Amino acid sequence: MARYDFASDNTAPATPEAMAALIAANGAGFTSGYGSDTVSARAADLVRTLLDADADVRFVTSGTAANAICLATLCRPFEAVLAHEHSHVATDETGAPGFFGHGLRIAGLPGASGRIDPASLAAPLAAPDQPHWQPPAALSVTNSTEYGTVYDAATLKALIDPVKAMGYGVHLDGARLANAAAAGFDLKAIRTLGVDLLVIGGTKAGMTPTEAIVLFDKSLTRRFDARLKQSGQLPSKGRFYAAPFIGMLEDGAYIRHAAHANAMAKKLAAAMPFPILHPVEANGIFVQMDEERLSALHAAGWFVYRFLDGSVRFMCSWATTEAAVEELAEALRGIV
Repeated sequence: MARYDFASDNTAPATPEAMAALIAANGAGFTSGYGSDTVSARAADLVRTLLDADADVRFVTSGTAANAICLATLCRPFEAVLAHEHSHVATDETGAPGFFGHGLRIAGLPGASGRIDPASLAAPLAAPDQPHWQPPAALSVTNSTEYGTVYDAATLKALIDPVKAMGYGVHLDGARLANAAAAGFDLKAIRTLGVDLLVIGGTKAGMTPTEAIVLFDKSLTRRFDARLKQSGQLPSKGRFYAAPFIGMLEDGAYIRHAAHANAMAKKLAAAMPFPILHPVEANGIFVQMDEERLSALHAAGWFVYRFLDGSVRFMCSWATTEAAVEELAEALRGIV
């Protein structure tokens, strides 16, 4: 039977804290719907505390939908979003931003290990408007990145400042924001950087499927719930999407579990017999491995993916154990 311990942080079960909060929400009995309940209000307050920000918060069921709705909010159909060429919105969402945004384009930018090269912003930001291409109207950044690297606040500011100087919007994809925070990124700095819309990942952090959309720019809140409803992202029992955030934020489990995932990645990196291709800063390890050895690893019972740059990706989660890391390391030594 194949083991999926390191295939993705999506393959892990939900944390005890998230499940306990769901059970507590269910035990509260009857309540109002569509996110107007006390559970959703409590979860939103905890998100605001996490970020030290006066922002509006909504809970949705899917990271893909959350990102796409945010980008559609910031861009008109004839405009484009600047993002890393290997970002999730550019490569793994089946055109959802363009679907939700009725034609908006993702304009991919280069940069080592998933971080946008600041110099690559100059040309698209300076290009004159003309009717034959979609000009940029927003920037999307990801922390931690698709390659497990982490932006610090100063590096993000260097990317965001020229975009904001043009009057454009900024979206931060935080599918693995907890891992970035556990690696040292200051979540309270986000409100000072010019981010308009933030997605806080719950699913990859160990919750049941749920993501939080944080609206730092409150002018975007008007009719945002109508956008969510039209997109199938205003669940009637919204409290069950909000509740896991209560369980994970009340006692710091959100960052604590991410720190464990990061530590397991470092442990695996230390034992890795294959060349590591990107800095191990969060919970992912990307290695050079030929197809023969990847097939041998699969045959040994461990399922992992080949990633966008040709590397093989190993992801650690809150549920990754030291024993599992040691077992995988032994299997890797056996095929190297």
